[in-house]
Amino acid sequence: MKNTLLCLIIALAAFGCKKRDVPHYTISRVVKSDTASKLTINIGTRLSQADLLNIAAKIKADSSTLNNLQLCYMLPGHNDKNTGPDNFYAVAKYPNASAATMQDTLKDLDGAIVRLNIKGLSAQEATHLLKLNPKEILGKNILGKFIDDNNQTLIVPFTEVNDPKKEVYIIEFDRTGKVVSATVPMRENKDGKEKLIVTHRGDYITLKDSILTQYSIDDLGLPYNSIKSGI
Repeated sequence: MKNTLLCLIIALAAFGCKKRDVPHYTISRVVKSDTASKLTINIGTRLSQADLLNIAAKIKADSSTLNNLQLCYMLPGHNDKNTGPDNFYAVAKYPNASAATMQDTLKDLDGAIVRLNIKGLSAQEATHLLKLNPKEILGKNILGKFIDDNNQTLIVPFTEVNDPKKEVYIIEFDRTGKVVSATVPMRENKDGKEKLIVTHRGDYITLKDSILTQYSIDDLGLPYNSIKSGI
C-alpha cells in the first residue's frame, strides 16, 4: 500500500511539472546592479523563439533572487568585448510586474512575461545565405562565408586559386545574390597581426580561426563585431 501511494505521489509530481526542452547554453558573464541583472548567454547556433524562451524560463527558475532579469544571447565567434550595438543574437527581458503593459503578451513556459527581441537572422534565413553561390565567387579559393546579421548580408573573402601573391578580395551579397559591396583590402602586418584595411580612413578586419573580426579606426583597437564562418 505504501509503495502504491509513493508511486502515485511521484506520478502526480511528474505530471504537474512542465517539460523543458532546453538547448545547450552557458553563462559567460553576469552584471548586477541594484535594479537589474544582465546575463550573457552563449548559444551554439541560431535558435527559435520557443528555444530562446525555454532557456529564459530555465535561467529565471534557477535565478529567482535576480531581479529585473535581462538575458543577452550570443552566437559562437562573438564576444562580450565587442563594442557594436548588434553584438547579440537576441535579448530577453523580464520586466517587473509593475512595468508590464497590455502589449506584453509573450510569456515563457512558466507563464512569466518576457520581452524578446530576436536581432539576428533565423536558421532558415542564414542557411539560404550560406547556400548562395553567385558567379562572382565560382572557382575561387573561399576563405569563409560570414553572415552579417545587422545588414542581412553574406560576406565572402577569397583569393584567386593561381595567384602566387594570395591577394585577398572581399565581396558582400544580399539575400538575392546581388553584390552590394566589393573590396580589395590593403594588407598590413604589425606585431604578428595581419590587418585587412577595408576603408580609406583605416577601418580593418582580421581573419583568424574561421572568425572575421571587424574594427573601426575610432575604437582604439577594440572590435565592434565578430562573426564565425558558417553559423
